[in-house]
Amino acid sequence: MDDRLCLQGILYVLYNDVSWQLLPLELGFGSGQTCWRRLGRWHEAGVFDQLNRLLLGELHAAGDLDWSRACVDASHIRAKKGARPLARHPSTAGRRAANTT
Repeated sequence: MDDRLCLQGILYVLYNDVSWQLLPLELGFGSGQTCWRRLGRWHEAGVFDQLNRLLLGELHAAGDLDWSRACVDASHIRAKKGARPLARHPSTAGRRAANTT
């Protein structure tokens, strides 16, 4: 399957928020499974990180970025292993009545 068509299939799934299995074959992007595997391989190879850096570099050079409206999102950073667990909270679930017999 052509890389460009797989990329279009990946973008279709992400944009339309459909599952990989529901990617319509008649669109010509290949199967959802093919696009999903290609996405995984490209991710492992660092393709999207490189693409992001190139795109930001070109936009910055052209003066098309407004850094005063930038938003930082750290949701991709993993939690540290061995971090303290959150404090336990008392349950708000109802309790069974005591047996009176």
